[in-house]
Amino acid sequence: MPVVVELIDENNIGLLLSAGTDVFDHPIRPDLARAYIAHPDYLIALAHEDERVVGMASGLFYFHPDKPLEFFINEVGVAERHQRRGIARRLMDVLIEAASKRGVTYAWVATESENLPARALYRSLGGKEQGMTYFE
Repeated sequence: MPVVVELIDENNIGLLLSAGTDVFDHPIRPDLARAYIAHPDYLIALAHEDERVVGMASGLFYFHPDKPLEFFINEVGVAERHQRRGIARRLMDVLIEAASKRGVTYAWVATESENLPARALYRSLGGKEQGMTYFE
């Protein structure tokens, strides 16, 4: 089966509710999942294969009175057995495209300097490292 990547909303929340800890740090709490997807400034994309979640990426719109709308990429994770197949990049593409549709021209992410796979992913998407990796 091919891996499908999509944004999650109230129409496909069941997929999020079915996700396990091979992608998320802790079990999904239905109340928090519903609150997250109901929030207009939060996005979450899931990758799934045969209705089994194998990856996720989440982020939020960020604004300040003196700055244009930005997008902060909060987390990206792919189940170990599905890593190195381009899934993380596809998840990031979906988030960045959705943010762009809302007018975002700047997205950013923070990661640990020793997280070489994450840094390579962000660079492959055009990110520039300056103590923090970001996208323009």
